[in-house]
Amino acid sequence: MQRIFPGSLPVGPQKTGPAIWRFTVWAPNCKCLDLLLDASGVTVPMEPLPGGYYTAEVSGLADGARYWYVLDGETRRADPASRLQPDDVHGPSALVDADAFAWTDAAFAPPPPDRRVYYEIHVGTFTPQGTFDAVIDRLPHLRALGVTCLELMPVAQFPGGRNWGYDGVFPFAASAAYGGPAGLARLVDACHGAGLAVVLDVVYNHLGPEGNYLRDFGPYFTDRYRTPWGEAVNYDGPGSAAVREFFIQNALSWLRDFHIDGLRLDATHAIFDQGPVHVLAELAGRVADWRARAGRQAFLVAETHMNDPAVITDAAAGGMGLDGVWNDDFHHAAHALLTGERRGYYADYGSRDDLLLAMADGFAYADRASPFFGHVRGRSAAHLPADRLVNCIQNHDQVGNRARGERLVSLVGPAAARVAAALLLLSPGSPLLFMGEEWGETQPFLYFISHLDAGLVDAVRKGRKKEFASFRWRGAVPDPFDVATFAASRLDWDKPAAPGHAAMLAWYKALLALRAASPALCETRRERTKVWPLDGLGALAMERRGADGRFLVLCNCGKRAARVSVGASAPGRGYARACDSDEARFGGAGALLPGRLAATFTLPPLRAVVYKCEEGFGA
Repeated sequence: MQRIFPGSLPVGPQKTGPAIWRFTVWAPNCKCLDLLLDASGVTVPMEPLPGGYYTAEVSGLADGARYWYVLDGETRRADPASRLQPDDVHGPSALVDADAFAWTDAAFAPPPPDRRVYYEIHVGTFTPQGTFDAVIDRLPHLRALGVTCLELMPVAQFPGGRNWGYDGVFPFAASAAYGGPAGLARLVDACHGAGLAVVLDVVYNHLGPEGNYLRDFGPYFTDRYRTPWGEAVNYDGPGSAAVREFFIQNALSWLRDFHIDGLRLDATHAIFDQGPVHVLAELAGRVADWRARAGRQAFLVAETHMNDPAVITDAAAGGMGLDGVWNDDFHHAAHALLTGERRGYYADYGSRDDLLLAMADGFAYADRASPFFGHVRGRSAAHLPADRLVNCIQNHDQVGNRARGERLVSLVGPAAARVAAALLLLSPGSPLLFMGEEWGETQPFLYFISHLDAGLVDAVRKGRKKEFASFRWRGAVPDPFDVATFAASRLDWDKPAAPGHAAMLAWYKALLALRAASPALCETRRERTKVWPLDGLGALAMERRGADGRFLVLCNCGKRAARVSVGASAPGRGYARACDSDEARFGGAGALLPGRLAATFTLPPLRAVVYKCEEGFGA
């Protein structure tokens, strides 16, 4: 493994021979460190090394053997780089042979950037069983739908069996509740066999509050900065070189040991680093080096509300070199326009012009004053390939961080939800779906926890209520600790075959098939897309141009019909209707717009229609 600073070492247990393991941990806060083998009770003194590291090599250990570190002869702690926590966050670590799995995916390559269609799931609520293996049974559905990347919410070990994953405290350990590292490997291998890439959500801005014992080992955190979750991770203070290495090694371990294709980096705006090279740029460089050595493809996608194009600008051009970024502006603009919500961060949105900006340029807020944030926000990303912005109309945050977890279709109805789907799947950018969205799932997605500390549970309950104050949502906030809250968030897999839901699924499949077959609808050059308003209210048009010609997408996001004109087409060389959201097969009433585009016509409310330029018109 490449070393980024003198004295850095691979952390965690490494198998060096048959039944031989080398244990390495960074623990500069300790004067001495021992390895305690849980089954036998044998204690092995660890050798101190320069830079605050300790190491020991032990023979005669089988996979699955449990162990502890004993700090200064007194305190037992699990390994910060544990690969498995079979007895939850307060129990011992267990050995995992990273090379034991028999992979069958040597021929797989992830889709190119312009063909990425993400599908985000929470493993625990995606199926009734809530395991990695149960997800495998649903891969045929995802293939038939037309998505190309399965995105997993965080799976790093968290306390209890119910959690979104952002309270993880063992970044290297796949959750035992989901099936542990063996289950994750089986899922990734099966995804690759089905032609799906796998993206994993990882959290490098904080660790959860329960079972987080890193402070006992070293200065992993700093009070120089504050995050919404407390102290920040120490990426630029004393001891930060080893901390940076810890998390970079974690990222590389997911790519190397589990064949993960991409990482989604949670809330990178809460990763503070004033050093000469930002840790995100360092991470991107290390991943690029690993790709070159391993001959594998891998990509990094950031979540940030900063609207900073430097994050997704190539390193050679002075940027951080990440491959993509979640685009909140697209979601917020579409959501506010269709729902009419204007509270909280939706106060910055609501105009059709916000949506047009997000569709045309990527960010709606670029060098523009934000009333919610209270300052000028963002820079333009219009010069960058459109695929670097990941757009959505729903995701775990935007659904689950509502007081009652309502999905978009529950707020606006099926007709408006079909319009939103057309905006998402036919606009420039990489679309992301949230599990169940494609069939109009009405089960909520709520916030849930299973912390073992009663005081922490109470604090989370109070914190959730306080968080929703600015939105002024009515009704009681479901108890995040109640098992019923978790159960209510499970997908209902009977719905895709039910009337109405099957029709919504057909709409999503039709749009994704249209996108997959069309270079124009996957075009990443923003100059090949034109958007404009069609009336004084909520109607808009979008033209997409590419190697297969032109598409015209007409959407009415308002509740009133719009009399519109999109320009006359010469006889025999005009636009023919490709699909209409009011077709009966999609759940509409069947009152279709003209088969051939007319110069002037009425666009009904909450309607989306796609016209394709006939052959000979040119691109």
